[in-house]
Amino acid sequence: MKFSPLRRGGAEKIINLPNNQHFTLSREQDCAVIQLVSADDTNKLGIARIRALHRTVQELSAKAESGSLKCLIITGNDKFFSAGADLNEISALTAAQAFEFSRTGQALMQAIEQFPVPVIAAIRGYCMGGGMDLALACDYRIAAPNAVFGHRGASLGVMTGWGGTQRLPRLIGKARAMQMFLLAEMVKAEEALKIGLVDAISDDPIKQAVRCFPSAARNHQ
Repeated sequence: MKFSPLRRGGAEKIINLPNNQHFTLSREQDCAVIQLVSADDTNKLGIARIRALHRTVQELSAKAESGSLKCLIITGNDKFFSAGADLNEISALTAAQAFEFSRTGQALMQAIEQFPVPVIAAIRGYCMGGGMDLALACDYRIAAPNAVFGHRGASLGVMTGWGGTQRLPRLIGKARAMQMFLLAEMVKAEEALKIGLVDAISDDPIKQAVRCFPSAARNHQ
């Protein structure tokens, strides 16, 4: 897998991902930047996107192991980090397919959680459901002021199967996590920082992630 550098002040370029409709991959200094993309800008996590992300994270992991990559940043667009799982896709699954879908999502989250170097979620806009699971699997979360977090499965009669029910309580405490889950609560950036859901708020989360990754690497175990 090849990287092309991002130009300061320039547009991110798709690189070596022919016909990829799920994300772009770029490089900023020693950081790889995965930016989720979709035709409707919601960056829903359907099965094809999850599998494509998993393959790329595995390839990047080898680069990180070799020392050529010091940090991985995952981001979305100004309005959506990710709206979460594609509910239309889920509603069409059989029980066996739904189980496999859950396992596929878990494999991606585990690959991110076990990534050899720090993984930072740079979050703008809505970070919902499975998108929040993705952010929770990262080591650090940097939010823009317009970021909004929520696990609204309780209002839809579904619950995440990608590890969010385990990672969120470990991060913000059981009581606060249960409040978010059971009340389908929407949490804005300032409250997210207050309760420990995010590590920082920045007008430009990607630049902040690039600035902080050397210290993040030193702290990464």
